[in-house]
Amino acid sequence: MRPQRVGQLTVVPFNSHTENLIATLPNKRRMVDTTRPLQQMLDQANSLRDSIALPHKLKPHSDGIILATHTKCGNTSLKALKFAIVNRSHYSLTDHPLLVRRPHEVVPFVQLWPGGLDGAEELPSPRLLSTYLQLSLLPQAVSTLGCRIVCVCRDPKDAFVSRWHFEKRVNQGAMSLDMALKHSPYFVRGAPPYGPFWERYLEYWKESLARLQEVMFLRYEDVGSDTLNVIRKLASFLGFPFTQEEENGGVVEQIADLCGFTSLSNIDANRAGRVEHSGGELVIDPSSLFRKGKVGDWVNHMSKEMGDKMDQIVSDKFQGS
Repeated sequence: MRPQRVGQLTVVPFNSHTENLIATLPNKRRMVDTTRPLQQMLDQANSLRDSIALPHKLKPHSDGIILATHTKCGNTSLKALKFAIVNRSHYSLTDHPLLVRRPHEVVPFVQLWPGGLDGAEELPSPRLLSTYLQLSLLPQAVSTLGCRIVCVCRDPKDAFVSRWHFEKRVNQGAMSLDMALKHSPYFVRGAPPYGPFWERYLEYWKESLARLQEVMFLRYEDVGSDTLNVIRKLASFLGFPFTQEEENGGVVEQIADLCGFTSLSNIDANRAGRVEHSGGELVIDPSSLFRKGKVGDWVNHMSKEMGDKMDQIVSDKFQGS
């Protein structure tokens, strides 16, 4: 089969050479120093393998809806909101799948583990998916077929702190925040899992300018401070606007309560059991996915100097956009 362009790499469908190349990559999931060029795109070998396979395995649908986020940028709550909005005519809010199932189950990732794409074609229409990948790593048909994309961005400083808290819970012996800030390339040098946050935001931002009706940008901060209006805008964008009867009946508020931090974090499915990633190689407590990320919390964890440094990186990377 012919090679295919994926992001900045030219890759070929799986063969022994591809597998051997992936096998040489460090398989690190913590905030550690990683400097290899391929690692700067994706620092998990399994994620790289599935990302290369994605254009071959995933067949975009014209009515598909993709949530595109960076890690620790509200992915769990936005999955819940998206699912509740689109499916509100199918379920009672008092007897709802989100009361017994995790948001990551009802809106699956498309690239986190070997075989994770296999069930995508079995999902009902409109197909709800989520990804941490850059747009350039998704099948080109995502754009040409007009799939709707919701991209969520967050202040990188708060996202960094949130990721650090997550790492502390998941990985015993994860480095201290001081060490992470001084030595980790996680944000500063652009080598977090799934690639630099600025490349992701820029790609989806440019796509939103080209497809205004099909790509929506949301700020994590607005989801928390103006929840009801964000839900209304999201519903209209997804093609499921609220009727006047629903508005009068308090449906918007009910969805906000169902998908809020207090509700989701206290559901049994989100408090117990195990969540497997990378084909079972990484097993985490589902409660670790829930932390009430406060806007501006970074000031309680890093110095103004480090905050200014990260702000300058953002300014430099987004200049002219």
